[in-house]
Amino acid sequence: MALFDDWRANSPYYNDSHEEWAQTVRRFVAREIAPHVEAWEAAGEVPRDVHLKAAEIGLLQQGFPEEYGGISQGVDMFHGLVATEELAKTGASGLQPALMIHSVALTPIIKLGTAEMKQRIAPDVLAGRKLMSICITEPSGGSDVSAIQTRAEKRGDRWVLNGAKMFISGGMRADYYTVVARAGGPGPDGLALFLVEKGRKGFTQTKLDKMGWHMSDTAALYFDDVEIPLENIIGPEDNGFLAVVHNLNVERIGMAASMLAFARCAIDEAHEWAKQRVTFGKPLIKNQVIRHKFAEMVRHVSASQALVDQLVWAYQQDKLDFALTALCKVQASRTLDFCARECAQILGGASFIKGVKIERIYRDVRAHVVGGGSEEILLDFAARQLGYA
Repeated sequence: MALFDDWRANSPYYNDSHEEWAQTVRRFVAREIAPHVEAWEAAGEVPRDVHLKAAEIGLLQQGFPEEYGGISQGVDMFHGLVATEELAKTGASGLQPALMIHSVALTPIIKLGTAEMKQRIAPDVLAGRKLMSICITEPSGGSDVSAIQTRAEKRGDRWVLNGAKMFISGGMRADYYTVVARAGGPGPDGLALFLVEKGRKGFTQTKLDKMGWHMSDTAALYFDDVEIPLENIIGPEDNGFLAVVHNLNVERIGMAASMLAFARCAIDEAHEWAKQRVTFGKPLIKNQVIRHKFAEMVRHVSASQALVDQLVWAYQQDKLDFALTALCKVQASRTLDFCARECAQILGGASFIKGVKIERIYRDVRAHVVGGGSEEILLDFAARQLGYA
């Protein structure tokens, strides 16, 4: 039995509905994902038909309005955490940005877009027929959103975009892109959001070769006098920063939950190895130093999970603390960093061989730690929010 098989049963935040959803996602992962992880890692992408299959079980639609094909009745953010947990059991952390990046890319359209834009974009994305990506980070910087340089200018009946985006998940395969650009002056008030469709003249993508997240395609995007209709602006011309900040806070909680799920996956695999691996005439787990590693990892994960669950509850009550959200992402990233190292140490040379979950988790750690805001940026943001300035 895995160490964390029943951790949700001891939490006040999860009920039978969450467990039923966990079983649904678990069956989907076993049938449609787990057998293909190595092939998708080698190919550098997840086949498009997987999105259609994920939509069939409701994985892509949760939390979105039902009028656009979403599933909102009886669903809360904890259902999302449950799905994250089940997807993470594959040990392939590139799976989630490959399959679920629409959850942050589509949200601004749902919140700020016109009725026509929502109806035109959302149903196909939620059904898995179209893919969507969000474009914030640039070659000149990422975490400092207020310094974005990509520009959008009105020219007659068009917006014209010029600039570049970097490290964009789903950047090669997406059909729609939610792009943050500067429509006004310097600083946060000058930012706006735009919908850009693939195939626009002057819009090109270059695939990036990465250390990890192999099955999630990542790209650099270039906008060279890209023309889009005036109605492709998402919300007001001066509201882009607030929309991005809201999105980032939810994304950071999701990333924290994902990191803890991968930490649990690594611990479970290391535990199975330690029970079977015999050294000096006894199983590895019989050594006190190994047992202490497991106890220390469980301590880190359990404390971090308590903070994640608290923040999800606070978000649902509209009481989210932005400073704690930033610190939660840091806490989870350091927990994953620690657990991935310790689990790799327990496996020894076996952790260096492809096909082992811990090998994938270990090399993917940096993407988690940097994505959604680096530790240094988030610590400084939290310090200033808390008044330590």
